[in-house]
Formats: sequence, C-alpha cells, structure tokens
Amino acid sequence: MSSSITILYFAAAFTATGLTSENIPLHSVPFKLDALGELLVSRHQNSNLAQVLRTAQWSVDAEMVDDPHTIELKGGEEVAIICPVSGG
Repeated sequence: MSSSITILYFAAAFTATGLTSENIPLHSVPFKLDALGELLVSRHQNSNLAQVLRTAQWSVDAEMVDDPHTIELKGGEEVAIICPVSGG
C-alpha cells in the first residue's frame, strides 16, 4: 500500500505547474523532503519548476521547514512550496 501527500503550489510554483494543489503518491515511506523537489520536477518536466524550487522554501503541515534534509514524510502531510515574493 502506498501513502500520499498533498502539495500546495503558491506564487511562481503555481505559475510553473498551473496547479494550486496535487496529490502525490509516495512509493516508499519514509520519504525524505529533500528528495521531493526532484520528484516534482520529474512530474512537471515542461515547466520551470526546477528554477522556482532553487529559491523556494518548504512548509509541512503549516510549519516552515528550516532544514529539508531532516524531514521524513510518512504520508498524509500537506507540503507547501513557499516562493519568495517582492513588493513595494
């Protein structure tokens, strides 16, 4: 049985994928958060998502992540891609 997570796309991540959210199956659990970017880019190959992810931050279950290398996803989490914004 595979678990899944929900990805929330904001700002440039939304523009890159055309999606506000997406359900992603995890075929192995635990799944390291630092590997998620590569998985998402492989699902959206004709986009600039890889470029967007270089400057984005992650949030897991509404908590900002300082170090993605330390987070393991087990399924059921809501993962948001938080892109930097600018304004005046």
